[in-house]
Amino acid sequence: MTPTGVLLLLIGSSLGQSGPLPAGRPTVEFRLQDHRGAWHSLGEAKGKKLAVIAFLGVECPLSEAYAPRLAELARATEGRGVAFFGIDANAQDGPTAIGRFAETHGLSFPILKDVGNELADRLGAERTPEVFVLDESRTVRYRGRIDDQDALGVHRSKPSKRDLSDALDALLVGRDVAIPRTEAVGCRIGRVPKGAGSGKVNYTRDVAPILNRRCVTCHRPGDIGPFALTDYRQAAGWSAMIAEVVDGGRMPPWHASPDHGRFANDARLTAGEKKAIADWAAGGAPEGDPRDLPPPVAFAEGWRIPRPDLVVEMPEAVEIPAEGSMPYRHLLVDPKLTRDVWVRASQVRPGNASVVHHLVVYVLPPGAQRIDETGGDFLAAYAPGMPPRILPEGVAKRVPAGSRLLFQLHYTPRGTKQVDRSRIGLAFADPRSVRKELKSAMAIDFRLRIPPGAADYASRAEHKFDQAALLYSVLPHMHLRGKSMRFEAEYPDQTREVILDVPRYEFDWQNQYVLAEPKLMPEGTVLRCEGRFDNSAANPNNPDPRRTVTFGEQTQDEMMVGYLNFALLDQDLALGAPSARALGDGRFEVTFRYRPGAPARTLAVVGTFNDWQLEANPMQGPDPEGRYSARVVLGPGPHEYKFVIDGQTYRHDPGNPEQVGFYHNSVVKLDAGR
Repeated sequence: MTPTGVLLLLIGSSLGQSGPLPAGRPTVEFRLQDHRGAWHSLGEAKGKKLAVIAFLGVECPLSEAYAPRLAELARATEGRGVAFFGIDANAQDGPTAIGRFAETHGLSFPILKDVGNELADRLGAERTPEVFVLDESRTVRYRGRIDDQDALGVHRSKPSKRDLSDALDALLVGRDVAIPRTEAVGCRIGRVPKGAGSGKVNYTRDVAPILNRRCVTCHRPGDIGPFALTDYRQAAGWSAMIAEVVDGGRMPPWHASPDHGRFANDARLTAGEKKAIADWAAGGAPEGDPRDLPPPVAFAEGWRIPRPDLVVEMPEAVEIPAEGSMPYRHLLVDPKLTRDVWVRASQVRPGNASVVHHLVVYVLPPGAQRIDETGGDFLAAYAPGMPPRILPEGVAKRVPAGSRLLFQLHYTPRGTKQVDRSRIGLAFADPRSVRKELKSAMAIDFRLRIPPGAADYASRAEHKFDQAALLYSVLPHMHLRGKSMRFEAEYPDQTREVILDVPRYEFDWQNQYVLAEPKLMPEGTVLRCEGRFDNSAANPNNPDPRRTVTFGEQTQDEMMVGYLNFALLDQDLALGAPSARALGDGRFEVTFRYRPGAPARTLAVVGTFNDWQLEANPMQGPDPEGRYSARVVLGPGPHEYKFVIDGQTYRHDPGNPEQVGFYHNSVVKLDAGR
């Protein structure tokens, strides 16, 4: 007999065998406890034609997705003589979590704890979810997946193969199962190590520091990871799965080709880190000396940015259905800004990370009504694996007074009805410390038109830098048909450089790629984006390969957008914008100042106030700091201007962030009421 709480194996003709039982061979009886401590056995299915054993894990995303479907199938077949049993063989899953899982997903059948994973070992179960169908003689007649709708990187709108349901239908009418074994795809079962774990690599000394550096930012209680990796029990239970996804390059999520570019937020593990994780898992996941455990990573009240100065929450909660697809939602919020603010760090925090696929927050300055090339500005975004944005010293994003924030929301139903109320936190910079304003732009193909069945459709868009700039980051965005995207700069001397290449784009991961060092984009540089799409039936994520796909925000449509974040090369806001002195008669004396980058023979300020005439307002100087100046009396209202060097070269004001129009003229706004 096994210890209390562990299954009682009642082996038929397979009693003397070791290893997993293939489909079609006699199987085992079991006696296991549910989360309340009640005992259950396969004998409860006496009189039933079939029994389904479903291995589930309470924190596995695929188990979460499939649990409601199992519940529905159990209800639909109960009257036809089918009994269901859920089995949790994960060492890391406790009874409270198992009970919560069953209640959340409305499971009417018992979920039993396979302590020591002995039933999983006997059946050879490896994954969650993985199902076994037993006939009246308790012989395995089918094992494998539930259907093909969801898998790693695959999210079909509906299954094309309903393997479990088809197996039940066949057996209930006396037919053999057409395909008695399929490959189960999901999370590895967290088995109890055999023995004490004798590997040389241990958790406290070797693995915990890696998890702290690379994983716990997301895999911690209350954050976006489906399970926490902040203690030994959890990490050890997931050790086999961790080793698998690390070895396969699926985690941490990073999709940039190593052949091009260097990135500050490169999430890839080093070869040494990968080897340590693999050796630890292979060696039985030993704990090590608790005295070697590094201190836990400290997070500020759930924020990964400096304490926010402003937190803006969605004005209302959004309800997410249990199944199907959900169109994009847009919510407009007025943060009631009475002055310009400079944002040095931003973080979008989902209210319900399990259903938020991605969330983008835009700034709508006064007068802007929508997000396009002429109105609206990218502020911050959230997607699983995307770090918050913390800008370099002296760089900040300006949000003008009176701006509104637009939340663009994309949700993924997860099997149960959910609600979300996300928010964004903004940490402000002292305006006096800001030298450069972070700007955003898009290379976007609105004319996108993908023919039905096209397996490798190319879409192209570009952004031209008509002022010299420093490029800080890029972000590719496509939908379910997107397969790759490349950003390539063509410089004024006709040379080219690949800035980013994403050879295997995944819609599940919306990564922003932050350059290790800002990249100079000389004036006249064209940044070209090429995205490729697979609209064929061979793409398992394709909602409909029969339709012509055009540009649109909804998931069933497509987008080809290359987001760019940059700052002007010669901008130095510490120089200050023009100063104005009220003269008392409604007019102002405005002092313009400019310091050229090289010696100049003459300087002038020209603008709408002097009909852009070079001779009207020459500038005097240079002063000891190398600056030239001119005083001009102006009336109230906006006035566009530029500085002219040696009568030929026109330059915007590097100390003034306000620019307007095609030529990026600087502008000074004078208010008679002040």
